[in-house]
Amino acid sequence: MRRIDAIAISLGMFLAGGIAYFAFTTAGLDTATAGIWSQAILVGGLVGWLLSYLFRAVSGKMTYHQQLQDYENAVLQKRLDSLTPEELAQLEAEIAQEQQSLSVGESPTTGQEK
Repeated sequence: MRRIDAIAISLGMFLAGGIAYFAFTTAGLDTATAGIWSQAILVGGLVGWLLSYLFRAVSGKMTYHQQLQDYENAVLQKRLDSLTPEELAQLEAEIAQEQQSLSVGESPTTGQEK
């Protein structure tokens, strides 16, 4: 998020609180009650945003996590593209051997039975 976006969101929230307060006073509530209700709406919005942020953070859907995953995939793809046909065949043989040893029940790191 850019600095101007943060400033715009802050200004928008400030204006939303003022508009809510004005709407409640226009609807006939006294100033104290209108202030309480407008604050309650803004706090409810803040709690909702916080819960959505926590959900995205826990589930790994944050922008940083996605960028990191995309970068790792691009690096691995570039390394795979740079392999010669002989290296690629050797890698495929190693993968096939590892899959076969896993299906037999050997440990992939030690080559010994589990």
